[in-house]
Amino acid sequence: MIMSSIRKERCVRFLAGILIVWVSVFLSAQNNNKTSKTAPAAQPPSKPAAPSPVSTPRIAPQKGPITNDPPHGPRDFKQPRPGNPPPRPEPPIPKGSIQIQLKTGSTLQKRSNGKVSDIHDAERSMDIHHSITGRTRVTVERPDHSRIVAQRGAPGYVQRGYMHNGHAYVQRIYSYNGRSYTRFYSVYQYRGIYLNVYAPAFYYAPGFYGWADNPWYALVNYSWGWAGSPWFGYYSYYFVPSPFYSSASFWLSDYLISSDLSTDYQEQQASPDASADVRTTYVSPALTPAVKEMIASEVRSQLVLENQEAARNQDPDPESSGIGRPLSDSKTHVFVVGSSLDVIDSSGAECELGAGDVLNMVSPAAPDATSVNLVVLSSKASHECAKSATVAITLSDLQEMHNQMRETIDQGLQELQTKQGQDGLPAAPPSIKAAQTNSAFTRDAPSPDPNVAAEVNRQLTDASQVEKEVLAQAQQEPRPTPAPLTPIGPVTIQLGQTVDEVTASLGSPLTVIDLNSKKIFKYKDMKITFKDGKVADVE
Repeated sequence: MIMSSIRKERCVRFLAGILIVWVSVFLSAQNNNKTSKTAPAAQPPSKPAAPSPVSTPRIAPQKGPITNDPPHGPRDFKQPRPGNPPPRPEPPIPKGSIQIQLKTGSTLQKRSNGKVSDIHDAERSMDIHHSITGRTRVTVERPDHSRIVAQRGAPGYVQRGYMHNGHAYVQRIYSYNGRSYTRFYSVYQYRGIYLNVYAPAFYYAPGFYGWADNPWYALVNYSWGWAGSPWFGYYSYYFVPSPFYSSASFWLSDYLISSDLSTDYQEQQASPDASADVRTTYVSPALTPAVKEMIASEVRSQLVLENQEAARNQDPDPESSGIGRPLSDSKTHVFVVGSSLDVIDSSGAECELGAGDVLNMVSPAAPDATSVNLVVLSSKASHECAKSATVAITLSDLQEMHNQMRETIDQGLQELQTKQGQDGLPAAPPSIKAAQTNSAFTRDAPSPDPNVAAEVNRQLTDASQVEKEVLAQAQQEPRPTPAPLTPIGPVTIQLGQTVDEVTASLGSPLTVIDLNSKKIFKYKDMKITFKDGKVADVE
């Protein structure tokens, strides 16, 4: 009887609730009708609500026709020209660096140790960058708005822009180790900067990505065959492949790391001015299982994203597949460095990231920031950015890093698809072995340039001559006499201080004697000897 009465009470409450909702809707409709009848015939449109000061809406990708306006004519800077490189914000200048502006419009930048870091040749639109370890990267912007990027021992490319469905795309023809391959990118605007976002040229059947993402039925013992590879022995202290794989995401993680380390080794061996890779001895590999687990989690996210893109069967959405997603989803993300990169750490000092290093985004940047602070999870050598250091990565460089991760994952998927059922790898079910689908935007791409390798190599040769000319110009031009410094008290130089700390106190030296690990700075009344970057003697 008690249960029966409770049920009756619940039914009554339920019916009463429905009745109240119905009456409220009816009365609201009546009030709206009265208001519409008595309202004036014309009302000015209300002002839109002011945006919240806490969050800034993401800038949507710009679409529409792109015109080639005259050089000095009006131009809508919200639209990129076909082939134009995305504008990059000026990177921060490391402590102790010196910039020299020449009358020709060219610019020369030197590090605190007197070595040249960057050269911009205005006449040839060429930029030359020497990394801390002596690696060289040359970028040339040509009159037709195409771009050539050349690196010794690393992939170089020729980049051209084109249009598809009113949206800007970029085609890059890479040249590396005697072969050429093509990559595509969608251009979009994020935080006021145009970024090139990797766009796959083709997709597999959606089921293939699901098979790659899900755990395999049994652990796979896979032999990579790297025993005779120089890079593998060279970086054995840093990376050891897993003995077993439970899914493709872990297999692809080792594929990603190994590809980056192989590239890093070849780039270092091909750079005649590169400094020796001074390594630290580790009891166990520096790239720990915990970090590899984080990389595998990032690979799984990319597989899910690409599976969604394949199922949608539409042009790629750069706002979804670019760095805008990891920067706004309030999650921790890791990035694997794909090519050497000089960055600034939290102290303002310059350090180098090498391919195969791993970075962690602990917290997202401010909504209007053009760089992101990342923490170094693992690095390979003593001259690289130290583990646990916080470094600033520009949005452009972070997007390129993200692109390289996705490109290498896709390359690994191709090998995985080819080798399935071989060398111990499980075979995908026959039902998901459908033919790949080419992306529609590739049909409008310009014809591939057959001379990419020659063009890339020519830029490296030309860069050597350009650098000699700019250095000669810098020596011929008179330098302004620096204003006398106002004494602010005695300056104390202590043993163990770094180069940056000394130059911050005394300024740039009159003469620098560079003996690799030993450097001698000569000032007017002082000579300071550095060993391994620290003050060892003062005279």
